[in-house]
Amino acid sequence: MDLSRLSEFGWIERIRRAAARKGVPRHVVVGIGDDAAVLRPRKEEDVVVSTDALVEDAHFRWRTDPARQVGRRAVAASLSDLAAMGARPLGVTVAFAGPGDLPVKRLDAVTAGLLDVCSACEAPLVGGNVARARRTSLTVTAVGAVGRGRALRRDAARRGDRILVTGRLGESALARARAGRVGRVMHVPEPRLAAGQALARASWAGACIDLSDGLVGDLGHVLEASQVGARVAVAQFPRRKGFEAACRRAHLDPARTLLAGGEDYELLFTVRPGAPSVAVLERRLGIAVSEIGTIVARGLRIEGATATGRSGFRHF
Repeated sequence: MDLSRLSEFGWIERIRRAAARKGVPRHVVVGIGDDAAVLRPRKEEDVVVSTDALVEDAHFRWRTDPARQVGRRAVAASLSDLAAMGARPLGVTVAFAGPGDLPVKRLDAVTAGLLDVCSACEAPLVGGNVARARRTSLTVTAVGAVGRGRALRRDAARRGDRILVTGRLGESALARARAGRVGRVMHVPEPRLAAGQALARASWAGACIDLSDGLVGDLGHVLEASQVGARVAVAQFPRRKGFEAACRRAHLDPARTLLAGGEDYELLFTVRPGAPSVAVLERRLGIAVSEIGTIVARGLRIEGATATGRSGFRHF
């Protein structure tokens, strides 16, 4: 059966039933099935909202990318934005568009992927929209909450701050290269929600951004917003053991892959000079952390790599 025979309301009902099996948290007053969802944040919280889109032939291809993986990737990217703001998830909505001949089996797999990540991140699917289109697209809106005035921002870096990143870099770019660039959704990120929330509670936290378009490009956004510069050392960038050799086998330049590979979805953040050591930060954030540089007055100096400019991934 394909989408044209299922109908719009049949599609919505399949999604509603799948989401209901995951349970409904107490803060969801109204979920799927009404004109809009109603969410109830705690007192003294600000609401955080982010939207991201995944478009067929731009971000994925049906002939190469598993449908469940596509659904996972769509939600993970939006939840990563909440992590970068230090927010806890309240709910997710998905606007799903596709052609009439799209198989229902594929739709169910995408929905399962969406719910995989929603369940793991305690971010319930609470609504959305379905529509006919020539190509498939998923537009995900993630809604979260953070303590009033505690949201992490790009414009909060200060001269003398230390620059750190979570996890490892270059994973997604290396996965794409290993697949011969056939599949596009090879690496599904894990939104660093707990780490972001811990940073939002810390008095010594500065700026924060998630690394979606590549470290050099996203760091550039922080520097521009904060009107500062930075010095970073590629040798200090976290990467898996044997990363350089794996890059060479995949015909990638290791330094450039670390700097501009994109879609790592780790957190890049700054902390004030008196902030805890890396070891203490790792315990507090619950994840591996690496210190890669320092915020300075102006300019961007990258030790260990030729100039890459300030560009990362570009949509246009």
